[in-house]
Amino acid sequence: MTDAPEVNPAPAKAQEAHPLDALTGGAFSAPTSGERSSRIREWLASQPAESVLQEVFKELSVRDKGAARPVRERLDELKRAKGQEVIAAEWAEKAQALLSAARLNIADAMAWQRDAAKAGAPLSREPLSVLKVQLADRVKVIEDLQHRVQVQREAAVLLAQRIEVLSTKPWRDAHAVLEGLRGDVQAWQDQAQGLTSDAAWASVESRFPPMLDASKAQLLVVWEAFQVAITQALAASEDVNAALPTVPVWADELRVARGLPSEAAEAAAAAAPKPARTSRPAVPPELRNKASNIVRQALERLEKETAEGHGKASAGAAAALRAVLKDHGRLIDAALEHQVHTALVAAGELEGWQRWSADQVREALVGRAEALLNRPEGQALGGRKMQETLRALRDQWKQTDQGGAPNHALWKRFDEACNEAHKVVEAWLEKIKADAAEHKAQRLALIEELKAWAQSQAASTDWKAINRALYQFSDRWRDAGHLGEKAFAEIQPLWKDAMAAAAAPLEAAQKASLAVRHAMIEEAKALGAAPVLRVDAVKALQQRWQAEAQTVPLDRKHEQKLWDTFRKPIDEAFNRKSAEREKASAALSERDKVVLDAAKALEAANASGDAQKIRTAMADLDAALRGQAQAQQAVVAASESAAAGAEAAQAAAQAEAPTDAATDAPAADTADGAEAAAAAEPAPAAKPVAPRKVVAVRGDDRPGMKKAEPAPAGRPGRPGERRDGGAGARGPRDDSRPGRFDRGDRADRGDRAPREDRGPRLGDTAFRAQRDALEHAQLALRKLAAQAHGEALTQLLTAWEKRDPAQLPGTQELGGRVSPAVRSAWNQALSKAPQGDASTALLRLEMAAEVPTPAEHISARRMLQLQLLTRRNDPAPAQTWGQDAAAVLASASDPATARRLQNALKALLR
Repeated sequence: MTDAPEVNPAPAKAQEAHPLDALTGGAFSAPTSGERSSRIREWLASQPAESVLQEVFKELSVRDKGAARPVRERLDELKRAKGQEVIAAEWAEKAQALLSAARLNIADAMAWQRDAAKAGAPLSREPLSVLKVQLADRVKVIEDLQHRVQVQREAAVLLAQRIEVLSTKPWRDAHAVLEGLRGDVQAWQDQAQGLTSDAAWASVESRFPPMLDASKAQLLVVWEAFQVAITQALAASEDVNAALPTVPVWADELRVARGLPSEAAEAAAAAAPKPARTSRPAVPPELRNKASNIVRQALERLEKETAEGHGKASAGAAAALRAVLKDHGRLIDAALEHQVHTALVAAGELEGWQRWSADQVREALVGRAEALLNRPEGQALGGRKMQETLRALRDQWKQTDQGGAPNHALWKRFDEACNEAHKVVEAWLEKIKADAAEHKAQRLALIEELKAWAQSQAASTDWKAINRALYQFSDRWRDAGHLGEKAFAEIQPLWKDAMAAAAAPLEAAQKASLAVRHAMIEEAKALGAAPVLRVDAVKALQQRWQAEAQTVPLDRKHEQKLWDTFRKPIDEAFNRKSAEREKASAALSERDKVVLDAAKALEAANASGDAQKIRTAMADLDAALRGQAQAQQAVVAASESAAAGAEAAQAAAQAEAPTDAATDAPAADTADGAEAAAAAEPAPAAKPVAPRKVVAVRGDDRPGMKKAEPAPAGRPGRPGERRDGGAGARGPRDDSRPGRFDRGDRADRGDRAPREDRGPRLGDTAFRAQRDALEHAQLALRKLAAQAHGEALTQLLTAWEKRDPAQLPGTQELGGRVSPAVRSAWNQALSKAPQGDASTALLRLEMAAEVPTPAEHISARRMLQLQLLTRRNDPAPAQTWGQDAAAVLASASDPATARRLQNALKALLR
């Protein structure tokens, strides 16, 4: 122990904290990733500045990307917000420009909202939300003002109708309602003035101000004329000398009040004859009925159009009714007048009904447009179908707007749904545009490839390969994808020019080939028309055609037509030749008929199954064939006699002309002398052939191979003979010997037997008939022989089994291989009782017949073969099979032994 104070070791250096650790609440010093993410989220709740966020993300993303993800998301959100602020400011400026303009177009206001939504502007946040409401209110005010203009127009029409109706009633009734009507007219003018003085009047559509002005001018004209007419009627009622009003009904009323006839009565009185003065009613019934019918027809038309809801048609029908009422209103009764007034009022109320009906149609269109967005995934419409559907919906909306006042709220919903659904169309259009650009590039590259290929194949003459390559280029062009009409019209001429330039050499070669083929067709026609068909020329011409067809290819249909044209005359010539041959073969000669009858008789004998008849028929057929040779000899004899007669006639002619004979005597004598000398001279004797010198001798005893016998000389001129003049060499060529070039001397040669004279050649029918008959006869004889052999063998086995010599077949039935001595030995063996062992005899029979031995007796057969090899002087089994069979027949019969004997004798008795 020591009293020295204890020295404490120096503390370890503490890890320095990150500069941003305190700012982020210890996110950098947190031990785990989960804690870092939790502290980062708590720090983000304090809404830090963007610069600080970027710095923290830069440092934290290196250490922990998972914890840095919320920071990156906040940065992206700020970036989007900043971008939306820029977009919001841009569209807010546009909205302010629309609101500050003196005249606001409704279409521009609606387009602002649609385009802003497409651009991604935040319409739900200020200031765009406020501007959107302001624009909507401004549009609503304008639409309301336009609607009021339409109402004022209809009100003006109704006021004018009231004034017109009053002009058909008594003037006192019209004077009674004058003050009320004046108040209504003044109220209408005040309302119209209020419309024009409205601040939004400059923003209404251009068609509404002229509409209001026209209605105002028309109403004022009617009202002023009505006031003047009332004033005149009042003055005429007080003063009989005052002028009557211009209204016909009022003028007639005042004229009647003064005691004067009405205009209608005066006209009727003027038209009536003077002598016959009869009193007539003021208005004739015919005229009143006619007027009532005309007004009723116009009224029915108006009521029909009003009931069907046709706005424009009802307005036209109302105008027509008012025009008819002007001419005939004074002639109708009060009930019809009341119906007319009620119909005119109903036609004025139809405007409200039309607006309601149009809104119903618009709501249905909005539902269909919104349904496009909510379709199931499997039933979604494609780009083209969506485009056509949207176009149809917008056309229907336009038609609905033409028949009634617009509805901004429904239009807003409809437009938003259509714009959202149009995104599918935009994606489809972009895809089509990209595909079209790609297809166009592929086609341009294909054109350049075709041009390069054409330059590389300029010197080639392999027309089949060129034609195949051109077809491949055409297929690739056809499969290069879809292009628009305009783009295809631009690029198609380039392709045609390149294809024409590439196919020009081939087309020239095809043109030349066509000329060659047409020339060969003419040559084929000449060959076909010739009296004698030259088969070799036809074959050569066909080979030339095939060579040309293989060299230069043509269109398949055209080439087939040319080939048919080329083949037709040759086929006709061959058909004529075949017809002639068939005709000649059909005409059988007498000899052919005899042979054909003999062949038919042989076929009948074959069918009978009698061997004797078959052999007889075969002999008859052979005799018929030999009869042909006899007939040929008769023909040759007849020709020789004819030749002798011709020589006698020639000798007589020479005797009558001595001068000519003397002139030609030297040459004739020379020729005859040479022929006589050649005939009298004996044939040169063959030179003795010296035997060849033996060089090596084989040690066998084959004929001609013994040492004392020389090898037979070969045929002169055959392979292996010597050509050096030695033994067997061919002598010098002697062209002077008789018959050197005559084929008839072959019969006199010693190296070949004379050919049998078989007579003239049979016809095709007779030859085939006799050949088939002989084949069938031979087959039938073989079959009968096999049957007879089997029957004889069966009888032999039966006689052995029953030990009955009487059942033993005869020598003829057993065949030529069984001699009478062998049959007698078999007969003796069957006559005695069974004795002895037949095993060795059976083995010898199987060895002689070369048939297999049962497996249990194979060892005995091998032992017997070894014993036979040691007995050199004993006869072979093939020589003693008859005695072996007798030994077997002398033994007892059993099924196994009988089977072995049957197999052996089946081969030996054949």
